[in-house]
Amino acid sequence: MNYQSEFLRWKTCGKLTDEMLAELDAIENNDELKQLRFGRTLAFGTAGLRGIMAMGPGCLNVFTVAEATQGLANLIRDRGYADKGVAIACDTRNNSTLFARTAACVLAANGIRAYLFDGARPTPELSFAVRELSCIAGINITASHNPKEYNGYKAYWRDGAQLGPAHAAIVSAEIDKIDIFNGIKTADYDTAVADGRIVLLSDEMDEKYLDAVWKSAVQPESIREVASELSIVYTPLHGAGRVLVPRILERAGLSLSVVEEQMIPDGDFPTVKKPNPEIPDAFTLGVAKAEEIGSNLVIATDPDADRVGVMCRRRDGSFACITGNQMGALLLDYVIGARRAAGTLTMDDYAVKSIVSTEMATRIAEMNGVKMYNVLTGFKFIGEVIKNHEERGEAGKFLLGFEESYGYLFGGYARDKDAVSATLIICEMAAYYQKQGLTLAGALDALYEKYGYYLEKTVDIYMEGLDGIARRREVMSRLRSNPPKAIGGYDVVSVGDYLAGVFTDCKSGATEPTGLPESDVLSFLTACGDKIIIRPSGTEPKIKIYLLCHGKTREALEAKLEGYLSDSRHFAD
Repeated sequence: MNYQSEFLRWKTCGKLTDEMLAELDAIENNDELKQLRFGRTLAFGTAGLRGIMAMGPGCLNVFTVAEATQGLANLIRDRGYADKGVAIACDTRNNSTLFARTAACVLAANGIRAYLFDGARPTPELSFAVRELSCIAGINITASHNPKEYNGYKAYWRDGAQLGPAHAAIVSAEIDKIDIFNGIKTADYDTAVADGRIVLLSDEMDEKYLDAVWKSAVQPESIREVASELSIVYTPLHGAGRVLVPRILERAGLSLSVVEEQMIPDGDFPTVKKPNPEIPDAFTLGVAKAEEIGSNLVIATDPDADRVGVMCRRRDGSFACITGNQMGALLLDYVIGARRAAGTLTMDDYAVKSIVSTEMATRIAEMNGVKMYNVLTGFKFIGEVIKNHEERGEAGKFLLGFEESYGYLFGGYARDKDAVSATLIICEMAAYYQKQGLTLAGALDALYEKYGYYLEKTVDIYMEGLDGIARRREVMSRLRSNPPKAIGGYDVVSVGDYLAGVFTDCKSGATEPTGLPESDVLSFLTACGDKIIIRPSGTEPKIKIYLLCHGKTREALEAKLEGYLSDSRHFAD
């Protein structure tokens, strides 16, 4: 794509507002920005679209959102599903409401009813609504925990999970056929609402969703038993969790203390550098509030309320993050123990995690007679395991699905990670341990004593700019053709290539299938049983390296991790 001619096409198309044209005028002489925005298109994949909000085919704007929706509408109509409807939600980001309405108007013009939430809602509620309304698809406007400049477009299918590769490829092919300015149908918003082509969803759907979340609780009565002593601080980081998280905890009998400044929906996220509960800085105001009221626990959800992070007070009085891996292990052990105590745990019960998440969860499952499924990164793969169990009529209850990136799901009412239900279960678990005189930090220490010491670390290597995609591909290609012989002083004994679909024994050359779909992921198993996994991010311009380690003592484990860190940072050299 010639960026100069594409830039000129946008500028002279006659479709842009004065404000949009002024934005183009401002970059007229900036070749680098013009190439980034007009020299490429955003690729539509299983994660939908995500990018900087700006004019151009390589960015998120009303035109690229409309184009993607027309592509999705073509798929729906070609498959004969136009009568099924599509649910649409959005988070609190700048332009999210505009983009959601844009998508609804395109669907309405294509004869597909749009069920549009009347304000920001958690991502898992969108997944729930798709299933509850028997829709053929769903659209969610969100960039999750990305910086404020970003927004995104996630497409879901009838099961409530994000589009699989086959459907995503069809939508992508349809998009390629569309003229972004003249090939898209659209309706007037007010007219479409008035004649019922756009149906607004409000509190009634919220209540149905909260009822489903409530049913996923294990022993919520434990919260009421210590509610007067259980002091918890909550912040939605200006996002969509601000209403429903407090409501579900009020139902459990808990009065939350909230960070008032961050209860205000604001797409500029003015009180944080990044609205990401994986980052300790996002908890600054929450920890200050906890110190003020004497709380031991701070909970934060991201802008679309699908991820949840926690900071807990340690024995010395300071606060520390509980990582996504640690929380996944804590939750799995808690749910198993609680169901066993209630007599509802069976030998067929199962849990699901991504391959880049802690192996401590595998150990917990093994020691408790619970089956653990490992899947590729992406919650749609967790949802696929649940769907397959249900469709095959297999025995066993789904206990927990989680990813190291702070995403958790309990119950089959949705097919995406859910910070609303996760917050409820985390509070329930905190209440359970409080009755034993433990904080969650203390409970984690006890877990290590029981199952062994596990430590994980994620390294992000950013490769931005015009050549970023090519550089990331080159790194993966080089490691694929010439994998490291040793990492951190330990021999690599097996290499997993998920693109080729095989594990290869480094000594014998013997291979065995990964059993998972093709994906641009490499894994290296060291002689001491640790795993180093590398993959390009699907949503940001970076390569991610996951270090999954275990050992007999915390000290030895930390020393080993340092060696892995030192060597893995050179993978991209």
